[in-house]
Amino acid sequence: QCAERIPEAEAVLDLLEKCPEHPKKGGYPVIVFEGLDATGKTTVTQAVKDTLNGILLRSPPACISQWRTLFDDEPTPIKRAFYAAGNYILASEIAKASTQAPVIIDRYWHSTAAYTIATETKGKVQDLPPAQDEVYQWPEDLLKPDLVLLLTVDPDERVRRLQHRGLQKTKEEAELEANSLFRQRVEESYRRMVNPACQEVDATPSKEEVLKTVLQLIKKHCAF
Repeated sequence: QCAERIPEAEAVLDLLEKCPEHPKKGGYPVIVFEGLDATGKTTVTQAVKDTLNGILLRSPPACISQWRTLFDDEPTPIKRAFYAAGNYILASEIAKASTQAPVIIDRYWHSTAAYTIATETKGKVQDLPPAQDEVYQWPEDLLKPDLVLLLTVDPDERVRRLQHRGLQKTKEEAELEANSLFRQRVEESYRRMVNPACQEVDATPSKEEVLKTVLQLIKKHCAF
């Protein structure tokens, strides 16, 4: 409906149409890293990729990520549709990559869902949909990872890291910093995800310690 006003929307839909409907995972494990900004996802995903000789993918995928800021300024339904479409485009990339090497992913469906739920819900954590609600379920038609690791950091430490980075904030990151209730809703939404659920990892210690913990979890849950 918005393709006339936003030509990029048509480009996203064209890419989506080219994706196979039910892409199948290859023989290598698929590991997703989730978490708020400044919890160490970039550092950890790169280190795991190097250690496992894996392939690193991100959401939104590279083929549409240049339009991210454009869609971030659109009304919520259009913005959410962009991120949801990105997951399905990413799924076809995962299917192909997982026939060649372990696949490490910086954000996937859980991020899209957690931020949507937290945005649509006003108020406190207890105002979120109940834990068994279907909003926390993985979509049946989306390629499923073998393991999802949720990196968490003490809120004060996360803010310190963000200030240290000095990067331009996304709208959602600015909201996370200004609104602790929003941050709590996002984190709790992550924790309520099922099928697959997130395995929580404290990312406060040194990079080396976090990597060691992560690799132990991968070894435990993924067959190599």
